Amino acid sequence: MGIFNFLKKSRPQSRPKSGQKSGKIAKRKPKAVKKEIVSKVEPIKKAPARRKESVEANLLKEPHISEKATDLSESGKYIFKIYKNANKSEIKKAIANLYGVAVKNVNIINIKTKERLLGGKKGKKHGYKKAIITLEKGHKIEILPH
Repeated sequence: MGIFNFLKKSRPQSRPKSGQKSGKIAKRKPKAVKKEIVSKVEPIKKAPARRKESVEANLLKEPHISEKATDLSESGKYIFKIYKNANKSEIKKAIANLYGVAVKNVNIINIKTKERLLGGKKGKKHGYKKAIITLEKGHKIEILPH
């Protein structure tokens, strides 16, 4: 490609600086790096502790109120709608902390989504998860104020 050599800019050849040998590149000494001394180290701030109610609020949605639920509440069983990621042990702790009662047993039911027709159009009835909580004898939960 000697034809296009005229387009390239000609570079002046570097001359060796005083104290350097020609043809060899002198090694540079690394510059001294200044180390900054930090007099005070700021402590790492921890996230504020979450309140217990917020943990329970993330598990329990609302009490499930129906005719069957009110009949079961007379025998010490209460029904709550819960979030999909909640499990039995978490629900047991949440009810005990939130209402201050002793929980004997927790049963969980998954209600699946169902297709419904309305005016010839298909729709979905959303599914949910509910927990049936059995309390120890002598314990009660006031869900609805009288």
